[in-house]
Amino acid sequence: MSVIFNWEIKHYGDLSLNEFHDIIALRIRVFVIEQNCPYQELDGKDKKSYHLFCRDGKGDIIATARILPPGLAYDEAAVGRIVIHEKLRGHGGGHQLMDECMRFCNIEFGGGAVRISAQKYLETYYEKHQFVSTGKEYLEDGIPHVEMLYTPNQTT
Repeated sequence: MSVIFNWEIKHYGDLSLNEFHDIIALRIRVFVIEQNCPYQELDGKDKKSYHLFCRDGKGDIIATARILPPGLAYDEAAVGRIVIHEKLRGHGGGHQLMDECMRFCNIEFGGGAVRISAQKYLETYYEKHQFVSTGKEYLEDGIPHVEMLYTPNQTT
């Protein structure tokens, strides 16, 4: 049985200080602490991006993703900093999060291609959302990654 998540999406300029704080806190909790990977979390791209997030019944942010407009990181739109709180994994929230990201990209950016930099072990997960490896694999902060591309109307 899947849990229904209620998503919000805001441009950085529309986030409250508390919302941005809680988004960053969740990203640091997962990427820096849980994955034991110290890196510079704030890279300047948040200010030019959209932020998808979901709260639990207590108001805490429990899932988030960053959506970058075309031209910010790649020629295409990009989705990154994809995070689900550990206690909620395995309940369909990650798939809902990606569906919401792709729906937003389709509406906001006209249905073009979307690029991601995925942790290699999640490649099959992103393939379920029609992302295809570009063949570019690399280490980022000591973690194997693969560049993946979603192209509208592609056949898999």
